[in-house]
Amino acid sequence: MRRRALALLLICAGGPAFAQGFAEGEGAEIRWLDTLTGRTGDLELSRGQAATNGRLTIQLNQCRYPQENPAAEAEAHLTILDSSRQDPVFSGWMLASAPALSAMDHPRYDVWVLRCIVPGYKPPETIETPEETEEGEAE
Repeated sequence: MRRRALALLLICAGGPAFAQGFAEGEGAEIRWLDTLTGRTGDLELSRGQAATNGRLTIQLNQCRYPQENPAAEAEAHLTILDSSRQDPVFSGWMLASAPALSAMDHPRYDVWVLRCIVPGYKPPETIETPEETEEGEAE
């Protein structure tokens, strides 16, 4: 019993110190996928803003990131509604580096966080590779 109490105390004591290293983003970049049609898209949402795609309405409540490294782990608190249901299909924190850790359970749609929007910070550009032809040569 004492070990459990000590472990709980250590976990709780470490929480505020851990949270102090995070900063608040102005918004977040969210990616969605319609698994039925294969359509995908990216959304840039400000805090408190919502956007609708198909049956889903995705609202960004908060986004935070490590102060020293905006490109590192983003954490976004989302509320996601499905127009065919009364209750939210997701309400909670999603982690950019581990989307399956706190994933939305939906038969048709997937949603995940890409990054927080940070003033003055531009994420590194991704290099797209040219599509290959049937012979395996780049176009």
